[in-house]
Amino acid sequence: MKLQLTVPQMACEACAETITKAIQSVDSGAQVQADPKTKQVEVETTASEAALKEALSQAGYPAN
Repeated sequence: MKLQLTVPQMACEACAETITKAIQSVDSGAQVQADPKTKQVEVETTASEAALKEALSQAGYPAN
């Protein structure tokens, strides 16, 4: 499943790396592309959107 999320608090590459790690803690095989400029995160995953959003919230990056 492919998801596109907006993460307003993503400001830099370090943020993008933290977001990637948070998503991969839920689905280790997830393909993640996080772009701090557009604040968009594209994810190819088998996990549910709710599980990913929960992981991002716990990491300090709530997603829309």
